[in-house]
Amino acid sequence: LEGLFDRGQAITLTGVPEGFLAMVLARLAVLAAGEGRPGLAYAASDGQQIAGLAASLAFFAPWLETLVLPAWDCLPYDRVSPSAEITAQRIHALGRLARIDAGEERRRTPLLVLTTANALVQRNAPREAMARQSWQLAPGNRLDMEELARWLAANGFERTPTVRERGEFAVRGGIVDLFAPGDADPVRLDFFGDTLAAIRSFDPASQRSLGQLKSVALAPMSEVELDAQSISRFRRAYVERFGAATRDDALYAAVSEGRRFAGAEHWLALFFERLDSFADYLGRFRLCVAHHVVDAAARRLEQVRDHYEARRLSAGSHSDHGTPYKPVEPEALYLSEDELRAALGRLEAVELSPFAAPERPG
Repeated sequence: LEGLFDRGQAITLTGVPEGFLAMVLARLAVLAAGEGRPGLAYAASDGQQIAGLAASLAFFAPWLETLVLPAWDCLPYDRVSPSAEITAQRIHALGRLARIDAGEERRRTPLLVLTTANALVQRNAPREAMARQSWQLAPGNRLDMEELARWLAANGFERTPTVRERGEFAVRGGIVDLFAPGDADPVRLDFFGDTLAAIRSFDPASQRSLGQLKSVALAPMSEVELDAQSISRFRRAYVERFGAATRDDALYAAVSEGRRFAGAEHWLALFFERLDSFADYLGRFRLCVAHHVVDAAARRLEQVRDHYEARRLSAGSHSDHGTPYKPVEPEALYLSEDELRAALGRLEAVELSPFAAPERPG
């Protein structure tokens, strides 16, 4: 495999069966790190292959750090948001990649990023926005409890009397309980004035502490920001696209009031001045893709167009849940097939195929 990345063009590596893929990727990640890059990114055709690949990597290359960047697990133009687990994975991965791109995270070992065809065609929040969307807390940090509570509420957490489910937080005196997506247990932040005195995990059923923690990383519950600037951008962009909002426009009303709205991620382009593609996040990585990843992406884009047309044609009616649905054009949320091919070519993506090389004259 040495010299594979020195060809200066997109190539296909044949004879890589599924069972051998983990070892090949581990070796390529080491070669990429040897070039001074953060590591390697691999795009599979679907999430099922990612799950099997992660298990194989844990056996063949336990020393290799992996990072999973999934696509949304809801239908295009749906009325529901992606699940909390998928959102947590995406925000964690995009935040890490943004900080690596900005040089804020130095790496000593190669990183292997696992993603899918659906994730490749999906546009993402800007890198600078994702880089600042996480908090790293440790005992001794000075932190205003009210500021923390406002951040949690603005980033998708629900305030409740008692924390039992993921995405909930509670404030009682000098204690903040919260259950972040992706964490096995909720955590209890014990404050002494404006100083974080201790962090403990606890059992959500009994509310009893389980043990002390040295630090905790907080990530939002949604990729949609709801600060004053993003709300103002949304209102302006929404009116420019769809005209003045009507009384029954629940989305516009909720966002204007700073409230979360189910499925708001499907208007992600309206909350930011621009969205970034996978190439913007993975530009410093070497990239490998499954041999049929472009075909899988094309099928996803066809599904996107079908759902968009269905929403657009029914935009004037109230038959769908009694509230209007004004979809953003697919180009604002997804790459086209031509854009995907151009990005793969620009990054000199190596295609991995389980088949033998076809015979050609000469």
